[in-house]
Amino acid sequence: MKIYTGRGDEGMTDLRDMSRVSKTSPRIEAYGTVDEVNCAIGVLRPSGYDDIDEQLREIQNQLHIAQADLANPDTDDEDAPHVREEHTAWLEEAMDEYDEELEPLESFILPSGSDVGARLHQARAVCRRAERRCVDLASDEPINAEVIAYLNRLSDALFTLARVVNARDGVAEEPPEY
Repeated sequence: MKIYTGRGDEGMTDLRDMSRVSKTSPRIEAYGTVDEVNCAIGVLRPSGYDDIDEQLREIQNQLHIAQADLANPDTDDEDAPHVREEHTAWLEEAMDEYDEELEPLESFILPSGSDVGARLHQARAVCRRAERRCVDLASDEPINAEVIAYLNRLSDALFTLARVVNARDGVAEEPPEY
């Protein structure tokens, strides 16, 4: 597979259906920001915790599905990859399991902690941006609404994983001062 084609040199790129759009289109912004989330998660592996690494690897695979889903303007294309309710449910189940390790959250916390914990918080913030980009895209073009639900839940999952890693690393959560 050749890495470069030269087809993007003029600021245009191909979608899954081979239609050409500007690299600044809301669709490209949406799946490009999902790619940023995926890369931010990739920086975290290995985290030092095998169970967390397994979760992050699965999340990265699911984010590839989300990118492919967003790259396809034909939401009815049954042969294309789609984020499905079971992807979102999988995140919810993982969060429920990890919540059992944590003290109840009683206030907002500063996004900090151990190196891995702080990077998980950063990935969460990028995920929220990806969600906003998808909401913006959905206001003008049809997309699979489950992508938005998935990204919303993923940001919660990344927050939960940050708390878990920080707790395991013995790093106390800090509430903001108002």
